[in-house]
Amino acid sequence: MAADGRSPRILAERVKAAYENLPLPPPVVAAMALDLLLARLRPMPLPGPRSVHRMAGAGLVVAGAGLNVWALAERRRRSSDPFELERPEDVVDTGPYAITRHPMYVGWWLMQLGAGTLASSSWALALLPAELLMEHRFVLEEEAALAQLFPQSYPDYAKKVPRYLWLPRM
Repeated sequence: MAADGRSPRILAERVKAAYENLPLPPPVVAAMALDLLLARLRPMPLPGPRSVHRMAGAGLVVAGAGLNVWALAERRRRSSDPFELERPEDVVDTGPYAITRHPMYVGWWLMQLGAGTLASSSWALALLPAELLMEHRFVLEEEAALAQLFPQSYPDYAKKVPRYLWLPRM
């Protein structure tokens, strides 16, 4: 038993449940690993002072993490127990979901760019377009599934809210 009365097994189960609700897309993981590998094998530093890279990178990581936390909190707020991210109960159109249909993808992209910038590596910038194209396929699949789950509300939502922040509605 832990000092606070919780067993390590219960704590491990809670950590596992939280991780299962963490929307970490496989292409993001692959791209970040490739960014690190390429930065080691063939460094391609960003121009400019390292202090600027650190500030900009930290800002991007914090912005991305904040967007993800806000999106998860909004989804959780609009769900009943037990909360399962992959099993939506309704179309969430408040909070960050009023700005973009996919705030968590945008959050991960910001964090990835931030990590690359913190490391003063241009690889994150160079590889991001290919990653976005790969992930866009998953986004379209998710949207098709949501349109089937919520045939009345999702099409209306998709007409009002852009897929990715600044891009036109599709």
